[in-house]
Amino acid sequence: MQNATYRRRSVVNKVMLTLSMAALVFGLFWLFWIIVTLVLKGGAAISLALFTEITPPPGQAGGLINAIAGSLLMVGVGTLIGTPVGILAGTYLAEYGRTGWLAPATRFLNDVLLSAPSIIIGLFIYAVYVAQVGHYSGWAGSLALAILVVPVVVRTTDNMLLLVPNGLREATAALGCPKWRMITMVCYRAARSGIMTGVLLAIARISGETAPLLFTALSNQFMSLNMNAPMANLPVVIYQFAASPFKEWNNLAWAGAGLITLVVLAINIVARNMFRKS
Repeated sequence: MQNATYRRRSVVNKVMLTLSMAALVFGLFWLFWIIVTLVLKGGAAISLALFTEITPPPGQAGGLINAIAGSLLMVGVGTLIGTPVGILAGTYLAEYGRTGWLAPATRFLNDVLLSAPSIIIGLFIYAVYVAQVGHYSGWAGSLALAILVVPVVVRTTDNMLLLVPNGLREATAALGCPKWRMITMVCYRAARSGIMTGVLLAIARISGETAPLLFTALSNQFMSLNMNAPMANLPVVIYQFAASPFKEWNNLAWAGAGLITLVVLAINIVARNMFRKS
C-alpha cells in the first residue's frame, strides 16, 4: 500500500515538474524571440544619427533625438510629481492607517488604479486638462504619467514600511523621539532600498506607455523642450512610424522599440538587485 502511494506521488511530482518546466520554456521562448527580433531589426538602424538628428520627413533618413529628449523630460517630470505623492500616501497607510476603515479602502482603490488600463488615465487627463486649455502639451503627458507612477510607489512604500520591525519603532519612541522623526530617520532608512526599487519599477512602467500620451502630449516633428506645446516622445513616434509605409520610418520604429526595451530591461535588473540587497 505504501509503495503504491509512493509511486503515485512520484508520478504526480514528475508530471507537475514537467508541466512547470514546459511553462517556463514557453515563456522564455517568446521573450527570447522578442529580444532577438528587436536586436536584428532595430540594431541595424541604431547609429550616431539616431541620437543626433530629429525625426525625418517621409522617405528621408534621420534620428529620434527629439523623441528621446521629450520622453526623458516627461518621464522625469512625471516621476518627480508622482513619487512624493506615492511615498507620502504609502507612509500614511503603513504608519497611521493600521486601524479604521480608511486605509483598507485606500489600498483597494490603489489596487484598482494600479490595474486600470493606461488609456483611461489618458482620457481623464484629456478631459480635465487638455480640453480645458485647448491644446496638447508636455505638462499633460507628465500628469498622465505621474498618475501611473503613484499606485506603484504607494504599494511598494506601504509594503516596505510594514516590513520594518516594530522593535525599531518602539526603541525610537522610548528615547522620546517624535513620530515624524522616527519615520524619516529610522523607517525610511530601513526601507530605503525597497522604496527606491518601487520608484525604478514605476519609471520602467511609464517609459513605454503610449496610450496616455496619445491623448495628452501627442507628438511633433521637431526639437522642442517647451512643456506647454505638443512634445515628441518615443512611444507615440514608434506607434506612428511602425504603421507607416515608409521603410526609413519603419527602421526608426524598430530602433526606438529596441532602445525602450533595453532601457526597461536595465531598470528592472537594477531594481531587482536593489531589492535583493534590501
